[in-house]
Amino acid sequence: MDSESKGIKYHLGNLSPAPGSRTKPKRIGRGIGSGHGKTATRGMKGQKSRSGGGVRPGFEGGQMPIQRRLPKRGFTPIHKTSYTLINIRDLKSFPGGSTVDVPALIQSGVIRHLKEAVKLLGHGEIQTPLFVKVNKCSQGARQKIESAGGTVEVI
Repeated sequence: MDSESKGIKYHLGNLSPAPGSRTKPKRIGRGIGSGHGKTATRGMKGQKSRSGGGVRPGFEGGQMPIQRRLPKRGFTPIHKTSYTLINIRDLKSFPGGSTVDVPALIQSGVIRHLKEAVKLLGHGEIQTPLFVKVNKCSQGARQKIESAGGTVEVI
């Protein structure tokens, strides 16, 4: 039987969880009659039964931890510039003769998350002349834009 044949109508005002899906939380340390008193579900002795006890994240019981077992590889330059990459095929939404800069790219939705700078790559084709202002540009992208009659300015 479905709910309509029983005469029950589901609306936001009379929704309730399925029977048995909502249980009360376990109340520990509330006396011996609660069933979770005395040791409060922590057991008898040991580090995890004490207040403040337990081990830090990554502790492996005295075994050499994995972050110390693995070798150190390479290095991360601290002044590295991270680029948001766009391709020429992403510039199809711009009309011919328009200026394509970082605010225009964000407004048109080509860039959602701007990192530190924008780099233009040459994947795709372009026929309309555009005036592009980006932080970095590949040689292939520059050639394609200039052959279509546009210009590239590196800011």
